[in-house]
Amino acid sequence: MADQYGHLPRSPARIMKAAMWSLQGLRAAWLHESSFRLEVVMFLVLGPLGWYLGQTGVERALLIGSCLLVMSIELLNSSIEAVIERYGAEHHELAGRAKDMGSAAVFVLMMNVILVWGLILAPRLLPN
Repeated sequence: MADQYGHLPRSPARIMKAAMWSLQGLRAAWLHESSFRLEVVMFLVLGPLGWYLGQTGVERALLIGSCLLVMSIELLNSSIEAVIERYGAEHHELAGRAKDMGSAAVFVLMMNVILVWGLILAPRLLPN
């Protein structure tokens, strides 16, 4: 969505407001989403480990970035679920499908974490 003034750059005050809204979203996810809390805890372990095990900047970016992607998609999945719940808890085929697809997106990125970590670290651990 464009700003009220079109596509002009935001002022520092608007940037601060946007940052505050983002922090509110992170806080809400932490308070209300156990999956997000688990992923944050996993990141607190894997983030520093990825920094240590990555031998180049690209490897570090891939190891750490793959974990950050999981958390970002979890936030989107949680927001989809919240909107669906807002309109009622009764079962609807499309609502169930949307929730399942959001969950599948998180799952796909978790498989990506395994793939990235495996492709980078396995050659170092396996004998030739």
